Amino acid sequence: MMFGVLGKSLPHTYSPRIHKSFADYEYTVLERTEDEVRAIFTGNSSSEKEKLDGFNVTIPYKKLACSLCKELSDEAQEIGAVNTVVSLPEGGFKGFNTDVYGFVYMLRQAGVEVNGKNCLVLGTGGASVAIEYALKKLNAARIDFCSRTGDINYENVYTVQSDAEIIVNTTPVGMFPNIDDSPIDLSRFPKLYAAADIVYNPSRTRFLQQAEQLGVKHAGGLYMLVAQAYKASIVFKGDKFSLESSGKEEDDLIESVTKSLEKEMMNITLVGMPGSGKSRIGKKLAAALNRQLIDLDNAFIDEYGVTPAEVIKTKGEGAFRQMETELAKKILPRSGIVISTGGGIVTRPENFFYLRANSHVIYIKRPLETLKKQNVSNRPVSQNTGIEKLFEQRSPLYESVCDETWDLPDFIAGDPLIDSLIQKIAKTTGDF
Repeated sequence: MMFGVLGKSLPHTYSPRIHKSFADYEYTVLERTEDEVRAIFTGNSSSEKEKLDGFNVTIPYKKLACSLCKELSDEAQEIGAVNTVVSLPEGGFKGFNTDVYGFVYMLRQAGVEVNGKNCLVLGTGGASVAIEYALKKLNAARIDFCSRTGDINYENVYTVQSDAEIIVNTTPVGMFPNIDDSPIDLSRFPKLYAAADIVYNPSRTRFLQQAEQLGVKHAGGLYMLVAQAYKASIVFKGDKFSLESSGKEEDDLIESVTKSLEKEMMNITLVGMPGSGKSRIGKKLAAALNRQLIDLDNAFIDEYGVTPAEVIKTKGEGAFRQMETELAKKILPRSGIVISTGGGIVTRPENFFYLRANSHVIYIKRPLETLKKQNVSNRPVSQNTGIEKLFEQRSPLYESVCDETWDLPDFIAGDPLIDSLIQKIAKTTGDF
């Protein structure tokens, strides 16, 4: 059997990887224009490869696909958008919407309670109507939509929707590679209780990081992506489809696949003082995990043709930090690599977003006395400021940006401990 994912642009899709975890069928990627989508549904496609048993539908074709289906499931009929279709024996396709299940699962995993809450949905595309259907099922008190040209738009939303308690981003704003963007300023909603973003790459969008900083509940799109794919696989296999969970076994399977995929996607990024051993540990990590290693100091030389020390000596630390940030913007949003950072990357607040966007951040912590033994002849900032002062200034910053701390002793004594920590990460499925 042949299935696939259909969209306009899918250079970074994880759908084939996810479906392989749920079922044993062939699954391909279908990047198509609107005319080509219509040809698939009408049977006029010139490609034999598009004699499909079914496919998932993503941006921007969910509403179009619904209009082209010969039959619709009950929820797809009401929603007016489909994300899963299967071929019918007599010809044509039947459409389903498993996004509803995926979104409900995503909220449940984050502990977000919708009942009685005022909800604001950002965007009016194919995903937004499935989210509306799900929010109604969960007994939202009110559901409103914000769009660029609607009655509620990004200019007046802070006034007319100031009582929004749950905000859901269904737009692609903030998605890789344009991760700097966020659809809205969450701090301007005084009653905000939770924020959900259906974007899954990067793992922690600017929208979600702001929610985290505000201390509200937040849910990322990877859980929704995997959960809707699981229900789509049920449809593809011809099993009985339901928007309800079948119980703990189903939940555990989706959780396991999500965590495994998250681990593959997330970088492991090392922060810590100069001389703490980030480069050496990074090499060991990359080898153990069979991942690419990027040392930002080496990448700096490749990018600019000059060493960090030379820039600091000739142009000053401020110029170097700006160049370092521009490099971080290019490298840190990537996926599945090991990254060793410079010791001062945490001194610019804007770098915190890039460090956390798509990385599990590990702080390599060494005793001050150990750091003082290191040669600083090629480290002008350490020479000028002193290790003690840098340690005092930067330690709280490392602690605040990291997901995990490796509190390590002297280098020789610490090697067995490092090896055991690396093996722990290498063997762990999903949770770091």
